[in-house]
Amino acid sequence: MLSLISNRSVVMNMSSLIVRNVDEHLVNRLKQLAARHGRSAEAEHRAILHASLMSTRRRSVAQVLSDMPNVGSDVDFARAQDSDAANVFD
Repeated sequence: MLSLISNRSVVMNMSSLIVRNVDEHLVNRLKQLAARHGRSAEAEHRAILHASLMSTRRRSVAQVLSDMPNVGSDVDFARAQDSDAANVFD
């Protein structure tokens, strides 16, 4: 009972969003998804917005580079000297 009382004291400010001029095909797909998930089109719309906007995590360049697998030594990727490259085309 106490948990119910404490949950009631939490007030969340929610905004409304109106989307106009949505293609009818998209509306039908939204309704189909909603039916598959057992919720209203409005609830499905909220879930899609939440999933696409809140779950994305941007990574820095340093994070991306550090996650790259070790695929060889630096010698494997050494550039040929300009004089060596000139001889290739002679």
